[in-house]
Amino acid sequence: MSKPLYVLGTGLSHNGSAVLLKDGIICVAIEKERITRIKHQGGNDTDAIRYCLDAEGITLADIDLVVQSANFETPDRDRFHGKRLFADFPDLPVITISHHLAHAYSAVGTCDFEECAVMVIDGCGSPYEQCMDVSRGTLLPENLEKLAQSQMWCEKDSFYHFDGKTLTPLLKDFSPIERVSEQPLKLPTTKHSIGGFYAAISHYVFGNMDDVGKLMGLAPYGKPGEIEQEAFEFVNGSLLVKDDWKQELKMPSEGYHFFKEHFQYYADVAFWAQKEVEKAVFSCFKDRLKRFPYKNVCYSGGVALNAVANAFLLNEGLVTDFYIEPAAGDNGLALGCAYYGWLEILKKPKEKHTESTCFGKTYLPEEIEMALKNCPGDWEMQILEPEELVQTTARFLAAGKTIGWFQDHCEFGPRALGHRSILAHPGIKGLGDHINANIKFREDFRPFAPAVLPELASTYFRSGRKSPYMILIDHTKPEYAEQLQNVTHVNGTARVQTVDKTWNNLFFELIRAFEKETGIGVLLNTSFNKKGMPIVETPEQALALFRESALDVLIINHYLLKKSTIQ
Repeated sequence: MSKPLYVLGTGLSHNGSAVLLKDGIICVAIEKERITRIKHQGGNDTDAIRYCLDAEGITLADIDLVVQSANFETPDRDRFHGKRLFADFPDLPVITISHHLAHAYSAVGTCDFEECAVMVIDGCGSPYEQCMDVSRGTLLPENLEKLAQSQMWCEKDSFYHFDGKTLTPLLKDFSPIERVSEQPLKLPTTKHSIGGFYAAISHYVFGNMDDVGKLMGLAPYGKPGEIEQEAFEFVNGSLLVKDDWKQELKMPSEGYHFFKEHFQYYADVAFWAQKEVEKAVFSCFKDRLKRFPYKNVCYSGGVALNAVANAFLLNEGLVTDFYIEPAAGDNGLALGCAYYGWLEILKKPKEKHTESTCFGKTYLPEEIEMALKNCPGDWEMQILEPEELVQTTARFLAAGKTIGWFQDHCEFGPRALGHRSILAHPGIKGLGDHINANIKFREDFRPFAPAVLPELASTYFRSGRKSPYMILIDHTKPEYAEQLQNVTHVNGTARVQTVDKTWNNLFFELIRAFEKETGIGVLLNTSFNKKGMPIVETPEQALALFRESALDVLIINHYLLKKSTIQ
């Protein structure tokens, strides 16, 4: 029996991560924040790599190739924010690739297309001098090489073609870096990026740079008219951020209480910003697809996490055969690195991806029991077989109880899809507010997602499209608005997850059991964490949040814990 071929991908930007391919198939992947418990942490990759090696039961001596990516720099193989594991393995090949190239490979490696175009849009990619993919295709602006001699210019959007074996750059647009200053409207990344614009507005609205995606949740509370100017313009193939709108924004948030006092104003700003982003993304796709009219399209980069803009592309008919990489942000860089190593360096054929995003480790019964011993609490415990576990949990949910749902193989990416989730009834009045206030400890305007049986998506939602990664919005049909009130946003939208039975079977069966109990084939699903905390990774972390919060029931694999106060 031949030795497996292992490729390790590691991302050292913010949202650091590590991914291990075994014979071209993902066997383990983890984001660094899940281990260190520091949100969006990047830098040194030791913790994430050790997690992957331990989960697979191998050492670095078993690794055949390492591919890495960061931002603005080429990480030293031996030290990067501290000593790296590779320092003790001098013969292990370590290759560095540029930022957008890693984003693009994360999409082509996991998509189901044999041939496709790939769009990457984010806040800031690699500097021109460090890009490996600028020898082919069109570069914008046209005099980029000269401009980059006196100022740092970085990637902001890139468009590629993948023929099933080779990724070819078609067009790459660059922007000068705009340094962060004390002025709240200075873009924190490249001067003309969509991601930089969105981050700047988030900072203006919330007074910090945490969870930029909150702006998307706030926007539906807003109304048009607060700002009339357009934020972007398209000039000679480049999307540019205009300046005149900045004069309208004269009241940057001073913190959460200030934000609450002026809630409607900030909601109106968020509404405007979201609409501008939708138009900007649409313009980029329209231009690139006009130049290069490919049918199958993949999408990655941080801006691809904007579920509203993604749905806008589909609703307008600009794209049809469309794959959005679930870990589209910088957490997906390691994924792209690993696939680059497999496809481009080792010249191996692409292996079919399972479509799953759940690549974390398995926790053994003895590990769970040790966690229970070390985290005592006032609860009752049962160990149930899968069918009984599903039926019992469904009855608790039907009765309005809140469930912490922890299953092996945590999700890779920002969305909890049924392995590290908080679950609840979608239609019991006030339950969503209770979860935000007493379990998640977060802002009251934050929405929840509906997890739905795929065959019922068109029953409850307007488009009913496939959306297994919770990365597209839909509209709840009016006749189900009350029944789905906890998962329908204030404007009637819902960030839908269609639950795939093939790689998410237990969660699928739970929703089906809940439907039998209630007649509703939908559950409220939100990530198993509280504000400011990464999604829980270990049984100990799940138990700690269960004890701290108002969660009623905790499921850890086949262990069911019910607080003694719950009937």
